[in-house]
Amino acid sequence: MRLLLIEDERRVAVQIVEALEAERFTVDTASDGEDGYHLGATEIYRAIVLDLSLPRLDGVSVLRAWRREGLATPVLLLTARNRWQDRVEGLNSGGDDYLGKPFRMEELIARINALIRRAGGAASPVASVGAITLDPQARRVTRDGRAITLTAHEYKVFATLIQAPDTVHSKADLAEIVYGLHDERDSNTIEVFVARLRRKLGPASIETVRGLGYRLGPA
Repeated sequence: MRLLLIEDERRVAVQIVEALEAERFTVDTASDGEDGYHLGATEIYRAIVLDLSLPRLDGVSVLRAWRREGLATPVLLLTARNRWQDRVEGLNSGGDDYLGKPFRMEELIARINALIRRAGGAASPVASVGAITLDPQARRVTRDGRAITLTAHEYKVFATLIQAPDTVHSKADLAEIVYGLHDERDSNTIEVFVARLRRKLGPASIETVRGLGYRLGPA
């Protein structure tokens, strides 16, 4: 649920961050290509939104550098350029999708969700394990058809677990997803979120793998 936005137009960046955070994404930002390249190369993200026209280092150069280094994170390109050649260059350089400016936030969010699903090998956005179901489009979690109310942090932890149910996630990994780059991170608070989720979803809903972390249980 953690994203990187690289956009130099402050007004546009603020609007995108507000829209994504309302959808319970955690968003790190950069306003130029050099800082954006560094974040993408050193931090872990589910997807990256990259403007092509950036100061210090343009978006295509950033993207090519990531792909040369083996970074496989899906990248959505933003472009105000009208030439089709520019869009083709971005896609050929390793971009996964593009969106022309101006755009509607609903479409941006839908495209990001689609990229994340494809990267995870899932055609449907709905994920289910046992009696528990997550519908990320509706931001809705149910157990036996009954809606369960989760806080934003609880939702991020649970969404990470259910979208990779066989994976063991360490507390540090979950903290990376829950908190932004500049947020104070305390891995002990992940234990608190897991305890709350167990109370709401059932004590067997999340397994503790001793010394390693957590994974989704049989619920």
